Amino acid sequence: MLYKWNLTNIGLPLKVLFTSYLCVVAIGYVMAFTQILFTHGMADGKFGLSVDDIVYSYYGNRSGTLIENKLDGSMKDKAEDADRFKIIQWVRDGADEETFKSKGIDQIFENNCFGCHSAEADMGLPDFTQFQNIKERAKEDTGATFSSLTRVSHIHLFGISFIFFFVGLIFVMSKSVPAGLKAIAIAMPFASQIMDIGSWWLTKFEPIFAWLVIIGGGGMAVAFAFMWTVSMYEMWFMRADKPVSVKPGDA
Repeated sequence: MLYKWNLTNIGLPLKVLFTSYLCVVAIGYVMAFTQILFTHGMADGKFGLSVDDIVYSYYGNRSGTLIENKLDGSMKDKAEDADRFKIIQWVRDGADEETFKSKGIDQIFENNCFGCHSAEADMGLPDFTQFQNIKERAKEDTGATFSSLTRVSHIHLFGISFIFFFVGLIFVMSKSVPAGLKAIAIAMPFASQIMDIGSWWLTKFEPIFAWLVIIGGGGMAVAFAFMWTVSMYEMWFMRADKPVSVKPGDA
């Protein structure tokens, strides 16, 4: 005999399982947003995510070099002002390898950058122990590279899809939301994800598409918050239905 289950009557073990998953994912979501604030959110040198941050991250700030823009943006707190000025001046003077050593720029990089920007650190950042990697970033800032966009895109498409699949699987057992609205809420994060990631690529060519990045990210956040809240409310605060036996063909 089969029963029509919903979030109010699934039993305590399943409620604990679903709740544990939803809580951990929610914390992960907050951590991800915090990480964005401290990376992309500092691209324009000001704390907080703005359209300019997104443009600088993907299209680039083409009024200067990547090193200059990073030192005035997300890397601003990684070195003293005097050291930052020396690096920027060296870049504007042509980023020559001979003056890199004679003016002590190599020591500034060693003291302030090698902790993260080295092969030993293994943080996925450019290896600044190799001068050529520094030289490459002393050119015009054209934003994210195609290789980095490809890498980050496939990671997000696989990872975030798994997260929303399981959140949606839990939410689909809710009983207080009409079927039509439920379907929209389940589809929304997947559509928003495609808009968000697709807009990274579009912004690489045209800055106006940065707005779509914000809309796509906002769509995922709204859908997640809605499904999370409804699921938690029904599991722990809504009165449970008595299981109704049905025929297998009606389940």
